[in-house]
Amino acid sequence: MNRALTGRAGSVGLVVATVLTTALTLWLSLGLYEQHEAGQRRQDILAAARQSALNFTSLDYRRYGEDSANVLKGATGDFRKQFAAQTEQLTELVAENKSVSRGQVLEAGIVRYDEHSARVLVVADSEVTNTAVPEGEARTYRLRLDLVHRDGRWLTSDVEFVG
Repeated sequence: MNRALTGRAGSVGLVVATVLTTALTLWLSLGLYEQHEAGQRRQDILAAARQSALNFTSLDYRRYGEDSANVLKGATGDFRKQFAAQTEQLTELVAENKSVSRGQVLEAGIVRYDEHSARVLVVADSEVTNTAVPEGEARTYRLRLDLVHRDGRWLTSDVEFVG
């Protein structure tokens, strides 16, 4: 009888250990999945913000229609409405001044984010040539971009020049 009790106790102990190990494995796996998802979300946010800033700081009067369309593809909300409303006027201004700007994103960092929105600070340089500075002029931009997650994409909803 003593052996029977010891055998049962051993079996119960093995079942408990198996259940605890399985629960721990599931808990750790869920944590790793959530970390992976958060890391992927951060990468997606930074990539979208970098592309938006690059589109915003790169233009060429010879293809401004395409350049402004690139900005609008990554835009939404009030920013999209404001930019679209100014496109005709900007097209004329850019053509008149023969403006060319080649942007380059130097740095980008997330200020805050969740599943649906993000705020990113971006530092970008551009080399600008136009009729006033035909030899070119370097410009540095510090931008605050607000992004929202819509239809599986991060879109810029606001751009503000800072500092």
